[in-house]
Amino acid sequence: MRIDCKHVWEYISAYIDGEVDPKLRAQIDKHLETCEICSAVLDSTRNVVVLVADDRVFELPAGFSKRLHERIDEVIQSDNLEDDGNQPTGP
Repeated sequence: MRIDCKHVWEYISAYIDGEVDPKLRAQIDKHLETCEICSAVLDSTRNVVVLVADDRVFELPAGFSKRLHERIDEVIQSDNLEDDGNQPTGP
């Protein structure tokens, strides 16, 4: 059986965790040798796993939360105005 990108993506987590059978692993390895997209997906998924597992806590700059919420509110309001057929009146 020849696997394609869809199959690789379906098993990417199990592949990373070493939970696919050796035959499937060999097929995925062969596919990854020639598929840049799936190789990038694999690398990105591994990076996400590393970041999620990182238990360090980073302190946000003062006022960040307030600025973030204000910006989110602006975007939501702008989207709502556009959905109603009105254009936003300014920043």
